[in-house]
Amino acid sequence: MNSLPDSVPPKPRMAPQKRWSAQRILHVRSWTASLWSLRISKPEDFVFTPGHYARLGLPVGDETAVWRAYSIVSAPAENFLEFLVTLVPDGAMSLQLMKMQAGDELMVESGAMGFFIASQLGPGESLWMLSTGSGVGPYVSMLREGSVLAQYRKLVIAHSVRTAAELAYADEFRDFAARYGEVFHYLPIVTREAGSTALSGRIPILIDSGSLQAHVGESFDASTARVMVCGNPDFTGDMRRVLTARGFQPCRRGLIGSMLFENYW
Repeated sequence: MNSLPDSVPPKPRMAPQKRWSAQRILHVRSWTASLWSLRISKPEDFVFTPGHYARLGLPVGDETAVWRAYSIVSAPAENFLEFLVTLVPDGAMSLQLMKMQAGDELMVESGAMGFFIASQLGPGESLWMLSTGSGVGPYVSMLREGSVLAQYRKLVIAHSVRTAAELAYADEFRDFAARYGEVFHYLPIVTREAGSTALSGRIPILIDSGSLQAHVGESFDASTARVMVCGNPDFTGDMRRVLTARGFQPCRRGLIGSMLFENYW
């Protein structure tokens, strides 16, 4: 090995680039004891597309901090970032977030990430946004931004939860339904409280039985329908089987398709 002559100074070691910023919690809204929304200050020059997620970290400045990814609920034009958080039993991050209040700080990684973007889908007549639990979050961002409402003849949001109290953003969805009439349909689905909603049961079963389609008055045809799926792994796995059997094609990187799944869960 050749060594540098003593007269040549060593190159200075580059300081590691800081890839996060400390942001302050602006508002906390509790939907249930285990489901809540956080609004936090938005980092300068933070750019994202509806459907992206961001990584949050705690404790602030700790090299061993816990980092977790959360879908962004706010629209790009809003001057804050919003997230829908579910308490995970023994979860290292959600247990910390649960204790936080307005004024507390957390870390936000500099760049947004993800491929759960509506533009990944090929052109179609109807867009079905299917979700369980906190998986409804990215759809809120897409609706607030608004461009998807101009791209489809009919847009359907089906949100399945265990209890009616878990129907986060229900009032906002009802406002969209009132504003856009027949273009937008909101289908709340409660599985453990009989009579809470017009539909009850798991979304894959409701599709196989035709109940979901009948409630909207719209067919579920792979040639015209486009589907986005975000939720727990059992739900997304079942939906992949249901949609594949009906001829829907997955979106690949660089290739448009007719069904799109959020995979970071």
